[in-house]
Amino acid sequence: MRVLIADDHPLILQSLKAAVDSAEDFEVIAETDSGPHVLPLVNRTRPDLVLMDVQMPGMDGLQCLDLIRERHPDTKVVLISAGGDPAQVQVALRRGAAGYLRKSIAPAEIPSALRHAVTGDAYFPIGGTESAEEHIARTAGLTTRELEILKSLAVGMSNKQISAEHFVTEQTVKFHLSNIYRKLSVSNRAEAVRFALEQGLVTRRDAGPG
Repeated sequence: MRVLIADDHPLILQSLKAAVDSAEDFEVIAETDSGPHVLPLVNRTRPDLVLMDVQMPGMDGLQCLDLIRERHPDTKVVLISAGGDPAQVQVALRRGAAGYLRKSIAPAEIPSALRHAVTGDAYFPIGGTESAEEHIARTAGLTTRELEILKSLAVGMSNKQISAEHFVTEQTVKFHLSNIYRKLSVSNRAEAVRFALEQGLVTRRDAGPG
């Protein structure tokens, strides 16, 4: 897996490079500390994956994400940030990020997180102070994408609506639902909705018919 890394902090850039290069199935082929340099590097090196800081001078990670998704739709983009504002995470995922990491992640966990992103699970690892939803997801073994699909399911969305909401195919929705049922040890939508209600992911007022 050919990786391009972008971060404006030299020490973090080198740390990310070392962590990625430590895995036999990843190779860092380019690096930059400047947002405006990201797309030209992607054009020239054609990486499989871009690991990129959200905050960079000249052009931030979300702007770069939009350009990469538009011009190189097969290239995966994983964003990394010192913070982990849930609203910002959801904006990034909706705009096509394959994953969102916190800089508090242990370097040894980075290759595993990137593998999750590459295989289609939008990945948001726990690091620092976690929210209640993050705690639920971690305890149940749910990825961020699975947690969001569970919440969409719980408010009564059909597979088709979930597909449109999260910019994935209906087949991918079915795949995620199967994983959710397995991880929660439930058998169907109604039991999954009950779990979401019991854990406070949705209120009874918001919950769909299940």
